[in-house]
Amino acid sequence: MLCATALAGQRASERRVANPGETQFEVQLLRPSGGPVVPIFEGWYRNPDGTFELSFGYFSVNTEETLEVPLGPDNFLAPAEYDGRQPTRFEPVPENDRRHWGAFTVTVPADFGSRDVVWTLRSHGQTLSVPGRLTSPAYELAGWEFPGRSSMSPLLRLAPGGPVGRGPRGITGDARRVQAGRPLDLAAWVARDPEAAGDERPINLKWFKHQGPGDVTFAVRVASVEADAWAPAGGAEVITAVTFSEPGDYLLRVLAFNVIREFEFQCCWTNGFVPVTVAP
Repeated sequence: MLCATALAGQRASERRVANPGETQFEVQLLRPSGGPVVPIFEGWYRNPDGTFELSFGYFSVNTEETLEVPLGPDNFLAPAEYDGRQPTRFEPVPENDRRHWGAFTVTVPADFGSRDVVWTLRSHGQTLSVPGRLTSPAYELAGWEFPGRSSMSPLLRLAPGGPVGRGPRGITGDARRVQAGRPLDLAAWVARDPEAAGDERPINLKWFKHQGPGDVTFAVRVASVEADAWAPAGGAEVITAVTFSEPGDYLLRVLAFNVIREFEFQCCWTNGFVPVTVAP
């Protein structure tokens, strides 16, 4: 089974078979706090260079509690060579969505074959694991373009004139440094893919703490970019001030997505990651 769905206390009559990339969402599993986080394998897609992306998300059954599960014996991917990109902060059930879709990907080689990358999470006394694999055609994703539609993942830059990312794999920016308690301005440039002709919907940018020891405050956590505000070249710039409560190594994630969400169709969003070292 590719989705981690064995939640304690769920009677057999209440279970159902999940579709690819879907968790067995049952309203009675939700609670304000004290529940586990379920790792989810969304599916896979092929990169232009022949490698593959295994896309993972998560489902927290908590409606209020945010969990922190550091990298290590309670939060790891195996084989170890793929460990380290998964989130350590797990937010409650998002508003208007059942779960957090495609939070990170793992890149595997063209000859990966029938092997697995397994994500294991231990939270509130429950251990749940999910394998990511290439062997099931039903789990193949479009990557960044919804077939038969003009909807495509936004283009995202994390430096002016820098490389462009799109889709769940997205783009990783240069490492930044700042002192704890001092705001750091982070810029992102977003634009519509030229191939998405006629798509004039706004794009949202939303920031998350992906990894790190302390609290992170975003002056503007969610920003909406209107189509007519895009610059002629390079995309529209959105600047967000970020403040860290304590020193350490952090990884932030910015999510660029169409305002009309299409996560359940595994389209169309782009991840961006920014590593930050915070000094005392």
